[in-house]
Amino acid sequence: MLRRYALSLGLIDHPSQRKRHVGDVPLVGGLAIFMGVIAGAACYGQFHWFAKIVIDTAALLTLLGALDDRFDLSVRDRLLIQALAILIVIASTGVYIRTLGHIFGYEVTLGWLGPPLTVIAVIGLVNAFNMMDGIDGLAGSLELVSIAAIALFANVSALHEVIMLLALLATASLPYLATNLGLMGRKIFLGDAGSIPIGYLLAWALIRTSQMPQTHLSPVNVLWCVALPVFDTLAVMSRRMSQGKSPFKPDRGHIHHILMGAGLGPRTSLVALIALAIGFALLGSFISHADLSAGLNLATFLFVTGVYVATVTQIWKRQEAARVRERSIAQRATKTRLVASKITRPFGMHMFASRVRPRLKL
Repeated sequence: MLRRYALSLGLIDHPSQRKRHVGDVPLVGGLAIFMGVIAGAACYGQFHWFAKIVIDTAALLTLLGALDDRFDLSVRDRLLIQALAILIVIASTGVYIRTLGHIFGYEVTLGWLGPPLTVIAVIGLVNAFNMMDGIDGLAGSLELVSIAAIALFANVSALHEVIMLLALLATASLPYLATNLGLMGRKIFLGDAGSIPIGYLLAWALIRTSQMPQTHLSPVNVLWCVALPVFDTLAVMSRRMSQGKSPFKPDRGHIHHILMGAGLGPRTSLVALIALAIGFALLGSFISHADLSAGLNLATFLFVTGVYVATVTQIWKRQEAARVRERSIAQRATKTRLVASKITRPFGMHMFASRVRPRLKL
């Protein structure tokens, strides 16, 4: 239904050097998903204050994403509005990251650091899902993996409202995924209007459940639920900053670009990344259910983060060096052709003149 209005709204994604899809594609997937969430929430009608505020502020961020899709807003404007939405939730509900759980026998309470850390955490996850939206089906599939991981880690009966909100999000995402993957109708893209609220709703669901002791979802376990987007965002941002670039400057250095640069197709890359995300979640679940300490769990997560960042960065450097060599070879070949043409052109003109001149004398 929204596809017919995409052109008039200016929500069309055009191919470019960074976006290598074929043809113009409507950017209405995110709007369709959020409309589905709103419709489901209205039918359910039993959400309390926290869920209502989160949905209302998610509507603000969906609008922000649509405006960004249309007008390409600045990073500063996007971050300011995202921070405003998060602060509204904190001020209205009192929900934020108060504790990091028991780390090596000590409960790490945050005190006044809780609200600013919450702002950073939510913005980080929002932009992590935004950055992962690079090939068909990836952001939506990782969302489903994260929701399944929350159900795997947590006591579902203790967080009925949050699980219902996530169930609405997952249900609304399935038609989009089928369309985006070409299984139903003409293709549409998620757009920032989809990736931003997906990360936002997941972030608040994780914060809410991790701060409720009866859910059995510790703050450390939360990290495993969204491990792949977090790992890849850290790898990309650290690489960009080491090059003196803005961490938000887009490029083709994400894990899906690296896999395709290694010769994998988009569908194969999608399957590989879904399997990797599931593997991270299962690793975290194994550690959690093995009755190991939260400190060891956190140490394992940090170790895997370091291995991921180092490995992906090295592979990207090798691929980038290969691309530089290919461009250098192509430039040398072009220069050789230009030099050869300059040498042969006078010779050809001389031969032509020598043939024509006697005839003119006659």
